[in-house]
Amino acid sequence: MEARLWAYIDGLSDETSIIEKLLAENREWKMKYAELLEVHELMAATELEQPSLRFTKNIMEEIARYQIAPAAKEYINKKIIWGIAAFFMTMIIGFLVYGVSQVDWSEAGNSSSPIGVDLGAVDYSKMFNNSFVNGFMMMTSGS
Repeated sequence: MEARLWAYIDGLSDETSIIEKLLAENREWKMKYAELLEVHELMAATELEQPSLRFTKNIMEEIARYQIAPAAKEYINKKIIWGIAAFFMTMIIGFLVYGVSQVDWSEAGNSSSPIGVDLGAVDYSKMFNNSFVNGFMMMTSGS
């Protein structure tokens, strides 16, 4: 009912003759129409407020009075960054040492490899069968 009355008041209704008939015959429609018409007139009578011409400039000047947030360099703890870097460097060096320790150096002279070590003969199953290595791999690939 209310939506139909608003459309009638705004002049957008397709069923004006039906609504006029309901307004003439039905008391409830007539009361609601009077209420909505009063609201419509109040809205038409009030003017929209407009911001001043310097609104944006005033806001920017007000913001400039407050302290500006510090740069990221000031609130990131360098000790934490160095700790994370040290952890990863330790892990990389540990993997390299463990991998090199798995090489059978007695076979070094018999290889046709330019570095003197046949990398195909390295047993990687020993390296990746370790539960610590498997746990680390799960933690780092969990994102």
